[in-house]
Amino acid sequence: MAEREARDRTLGSRQLAALLPDPAGARPAYRNLAQAISALILDGRIALHVRLPAERELATALDTSRATITAVYDLLREGGYARSRQGAGTWTALPEGRAPRGVTRHVRPHDSAIDLARAAPALPEHVVADALAEVTPRLAEHTRTPGYHPYGLPELRAAVAERFTRRGLATVPDQILVTSGAQHALTLVLGLLCGPGDRVLVENPSYPNALEAMRRARLRTVSVPVTDGGWDVEILESTLRQTVPRLAYLIPDFHNPTGRLLPAADRARVVRAAHRSGTWLVVDETLAELALDVPAPAPLASYGGPGAGGEVVTVGSMSKTHWGGLRIGWLRAPSRLVTELAAQRVANDMGGSVLDQLLALVLLDRSGELLADRLHRLREQRAALAAALAEHLPRWTWEQPSGGLSFWVDLGEPVASALADRALGHGVRIEGGACFSPDPGLFEQRLRIPYTAPPDTLREAVHRMATTLSDGLPPSPADRRPHWIA
Repeated sequence: MAEREARDRTLGSRQLAALLPDPAGARPAYRNLAQAISALILDGRIALHVRLPAERELATALDTSRATITAVYDLLREGGYARSRQGAGTWTALPEGRAPRGVTRHVRPHDSAIDLARAAPALPEHVVADALAEVTPRLAEHTRTPGYHPYGLPELRAAVAERFTRRGLATVPDQILVTSGAQHALTLVLGLLCGPGDRVLVENPSYPNALEAMRRARLRTVSVPVTDGGWDVEILESTLRQTVPRLAYLIPDFHNPTGRLLPAADRARVVRAAHRSGTWLVVDETLAELALDVPAPAPLASYGGPGAGGEVVTVGSMSKTHWGGLRIGWLRAPSRLVTELAAQRVANDMGGSVLDQLLALVLLDRSGELLADRLHRLREQRAALAAALAEHLPRWTWEQPSGGLSFWVDLGEPVASALADRALGHGVRIEGGACFSPDPGLFEQRLRIPYTAPPDTLREAVHRMATTLSDGLPPSPADRRPHWIA
């Protein structure tokens, strides 16, 4: 499998050289370069199973000798970070023992640990009470009907369509399918558009539950890195061109988990590149409205010009902006695709709860007020988390995101899974960065830390993690099973 993927994906010599230090720096140069490449692989900035440049080409790009690059590749192979075969080239790999991680270990119903594994906010009680009082008379009207709405309540579809239109993407209700959350929407799309063995482009890192849905559908993921600098659109374009995936799943708005925002200038390039390769774009917008320091971005599907944005499915939900317990999501797609997805949906659940959809409709009508309060609270919580990390864990580094719900923290050493295991004993549930990668063994030096809890709770959680670290950590277990993540 690795060799077959390597034939399809090649890392250019100039691309790799741009990521590496000057060979004239630390000595010996070959060891310094090998360490830099292995670190880039572990951090997900160089994907797995990608063919590395030929030795002569990389030597020219780095203005060094071919003997130096030969020594670099030898060290990478010895360390397990590269594999070669005569006539097939050299491609990236991971050392043996970095095993894939599982996905689900359910939380006990009455667990008292501070939960930082799920980046989802709570909903104030008075908001629910007021909304339910308004829903009651509306519900009475619907009880006189059969109550099955596989496309979603017509009035909710219209409200979601109007939200897209206000954000700059003209939309009619026929283009909206209401689902039981964004994950349900993604699962429906994967089931309709993909078959076992199809390639799907994903970001690395990415949302764990989306990656698991792809694994269960037996799809082959092809990853492109999202780093502290964001997306390298040239790599994304070349990956689309070389691998021609059936579908690409992207989180361009306050990316989960890195918090990065795809620049407006790059959005049209992405849409056009997907159109050229015949790839469906599935855009996860669950965090798009959580803009804390910048204006909320326009939908990715609004970019690309006439004829270049027709094969885009936009997925959204109320889980991050309102409350995950509602289980209300939606997708926007061409009307013909919505019809096919609704037909597929009937085989699973016949349609969503009328009561939940009416409640969602009331909350969406009040979104202006509710979202303003949500954003204010998130800014306060973000500041509290930043201050607590600076005080108790000053060696950890992160970049403050301009929106979204979490920090993507660099621990400086590969101890994330071990820390997560030990932290649970100190009353903190959190997940290491490896769970966010489609490739096993990456991001062991990263934690996603949400700022969705109250400030006092966040300060206590950071204090407990600092205590966990002071007690010392064993090596990260290779077979650890992560908690349930949201």
